[in-house]
Amino acid sequence: MGFREEVNKNLQKSDKNSFMEFRDKDSYLQKMYHIIGACMDLYNELGFGFSEPIYQECLSVVCDEKGIPWEREKTLSMQFHGHELEKRYKADFVCYGDIIVELKAVSELTKEHRAQLFNYMRITDSFAGVLVNFGNPDHLVSERYIYDILDGEYKYVTKDDYKP
Repeated sequence: MGFREEVNKNLQKSDKNSFMEFRDKDSYLQKMYHIIGACMDLYNELGFGFSEPIYQECLSVVCDEKGIPWEREKTLSMQFHGHELEKRYKADFVCYGDIIVELKAVSELTKEHRAQLFNYMRITDSFAGVLVNFGNPDHLVSERYIYDILDGEYKYVTKDDYKP
């Protein structure tokens, strides 16, 4: 049984308004804030136009400098009907042990990029994910998501969700 199923089994909707009241939402938001800050520093230094692997390698350096724990190109396995599949996926980064970070260097993010992040979050039982695009010539594009187990939805995190 995965962590999500275990939490869902033990947590009733009547007990909490949302999953993130159960889980430490502020901790996730703060960690995602630090990840995006590292990406912004990288973007401000390199700008756009490089390939995704260059941004991955450079982000590893920036994360080290900022003390952000990370694993790069972490291999993810998937179970189906109790069987581990041979196909493996690779998340660009897993930061702080459980935040999936997917990097892109494309003109704009698409629903397929979001689906990739959500699928990685799902197969790892991760509750937080960050999608970052270095391909915009004007600015870094980032999207933060939290999985709300009670609603069964990936929720976009806005700046208003952060406490001053």
